[in-house]
Amino acid sequence: MIALIQRVKTGRVDVHGQTIGSIEGGLVALIGVSRGDTEQQAKRLVQRLLNYRVFSDEQGRMNLSVVDVSGGLLLVPQFTLAADTSKGNRPGFSTAAEPAIGQALFEYAVDEARGVLPDVQTGQFGADMQVALINDGPVTFWLEVKPPTTT
Repeated sequence: MIALIQRVKTGRVDVHGQTIGSIEGGLVALIGVSRGDTEQQAKRLVQRLLNYRVFSDEQGRMNLSVVDVSGGLLLVPQFTLAADTSKGNRPGFSTAAEPAIGQALFEYAVDEARGVLPDVQTGQFGADMQVALINDGPVTFWLEVKPPTTT
């Protein structure tokens, strides 16, 4: 599973002109599910997301997590993150999980995050969403938890 995370001042997701999720200060995480991902990868990705230290402490060092600062978390499903971009000028999506699996693992990740952090908002799986944010820094990181390789 993949998360492209951004530390934000604000984040919002709209569907059909309606705001369905918004946060004031915290992380926006675009979530991609790859073929082979399971609940194990989803759980580990959420643990990393919640504990990744991207917020400044008193000395100005990135030493605090979204949990430490009681920030919000806006999780947005984005299957294009799992695209194969290694060749040509057009992405291939054979590396992305099937929609039903992707949705189930996204929802599992949301439930895991809500078990720890009070302010977890989401986008809508499969919807045409408009995502707006004010990146703070800018601070952006790519987190990935790969399934174990089989030999």
